[in-house]
Amino acid sequence: MHRTFPRLAAALLLAALPSLASADDGPFTLNLRSRGVVDGRVEVVETVAEWEPSKTAIIVCDMWDKHWCKSAERRVGEMAGPMNEMLKAARARGAFIIHAPSTTTGFYDGTPQRDRARNARHVPTPVPLATSPRWGTAWFWIDARHESVLPIDDSDGGCDCAGEKCEQGDPWTRQNAAIEIGEADAITDDGQETWNLLAERGIDRVILCGVHLNMCVLGRPFAIRQMKTLGKQVALIRDMTDTMYNPERPPGGTHFDGNALMVGHVERHWCPSFLSADLTGKPPFRFAGAPAE
Repeated sequence: MHRTFPRLAAALLLAALPSLASADDGPFTLNLRSRGVVDGRVEVVETVAEWEPSKTAIIVCDMWDKHWCKSAERRVGEMAGPMNEMLKAARARGAFIIHAPSTTTGFYDGTPQRDRARNARHVPTPVPLATSPRWGTAWFWIDARHESVLPIDDSDGGCDCAGEKCEQGDPWTRQNAAIEIGEADAITDDGQETWNLLAERGIDRVILCGVHLNMCVLGRPFAIRQMKTLGKQVALIRDMTDTMYNPERPPGGTHFDGNALMVGHVERHWCPSFLSADLTGKPPFRFAGAPAE
């Protein structure tokens, strides 16, 4: 038995080596896609960038437990598991994860992750934070200096359920339970708290995932417009987002056509995007019924 134990221990150690190595296997290699004007035409521009995980934060936007639109709620539930696996992979390599389930952070009062955001040292922002309210928090509205109007008509709220549309409301109470909150993560929906957390860790690169791209992922006080205006390098995980779009509204097509149009809008006006495969090494996520990219 004394001779067997060292062999068993060695075998267990060798089996663990791949997972141990994953915690420090170099920078994220991101295949960034943006859109620029070339000879008067908007064209896709692809570049490869390396982002140091310890200098990178991933913000999970509004992946709530419920939604007033049943189709939107179903897609969040479909995406939550794969998103959790992506976050686990990024966390293991040293990325800082911020969970931002807007207007429901009270659910997490008293947790270390919520206290971490509340107690981070106050650091003044280089420019004032957006303060105009919408949906219970500050809001960064469309900025005509940087972007045109959105390419989809979401004036009806964007419910794409067939037949009678869902009644709008605020049914969410917390983040989707399929998304684990790690011991070293933080929870906030506040722009200043987010800035404090980033400053405390010297983080200058911010990745957004979650819902919904035409609304919260752009407009929340921790989201794309605000982070870009504060001078951060920002990227969107384009297979880990969704759009509130009813294809009965212009420009028509399908719900997923609306997703693609919104991703193109962000790539053109705000920040590049990449696929979750760059973080996981696995095939990118795809909603049931969505076409392959």
